[in-house]
Amino acid sequence: MKVAELEARLKILEKQVRTLQDIEEIKTLQKAYGYYIEHWMSKEIIDLFSDGPDVTLTLAAGTYLGKKGVIKYFERMKDPSPEFLHQVMQLSGIVSVDPGGKTAKGRWYGFGAVAVPSGKGVRQLFMGGIYGCEYVKEDGKWKIKKLRFDLNYTATPAEGWVKPERVAAVDPRSSLPRLEADIPRTFDPRYPSGYIFPFHYKHPVTGEDTSEGVRNSSIKGVES
Repeated sequence: MKVAELEARLKILEKQVRTLQDIEEIKTLQKAYGYYIEHWMSKEIIDLFSDGPDVTLTLAAGTYLGKKGVIKYFERMKDPSPEFLHQVMQLSGIVSVDPGGKTAKGRWYGFGAVAVPSGKGVRQLFMGGIYGCEYVKEDGKWKIKKLRFDLNYTATPAEGWVKPERVAAVDPRSSLPRLEADIPRTFDPRYPSGYIFPFHYKHPVTGEDTSEGVRNSSIKGVES
């Protein structure tokens, strides 16, 4: 094989590797969005978006324009109640990087549980929909350029998906015996504690530590 042919093949392989790396970076970006939105970590969410003028955020109410629109939407709730939960998992992602390697598109299922304090109570539901996103690479970092979430359905836990007669037939006495742990837990992190499970990674755009440590430090009984 001639040197020219080897060089040509090497360039192809380098481009393929770069594309795979881009896809993984974009997947991390989108999944981080899902984790941050669960507890409405507004600063971290906003930092995921591009600073370009053609940024858009499209949700049930309509489209918010530019980075200012993104900030306006996510900063509307700066100190969410511990009872607030917005778990929308980013699932089955398919990412396509454009030939130039500077822009990309992605499609994801969004599914999860939502709890929103309202008056003296809390509204709860399950939701599912489709994310359609566009991404742009700025200064070597992938960012969200356009995020669109189309809601497909919502359902309350009371309605569920199992037939009522099957739910009614459950024997509450039937369960596995409790097994004592070697090191028992002293803190229950479940909803509505307000606890944010720590992230093992830094913010994928800013490279900074995220704010869950500060938020968790205000919760009584958190294990160190």
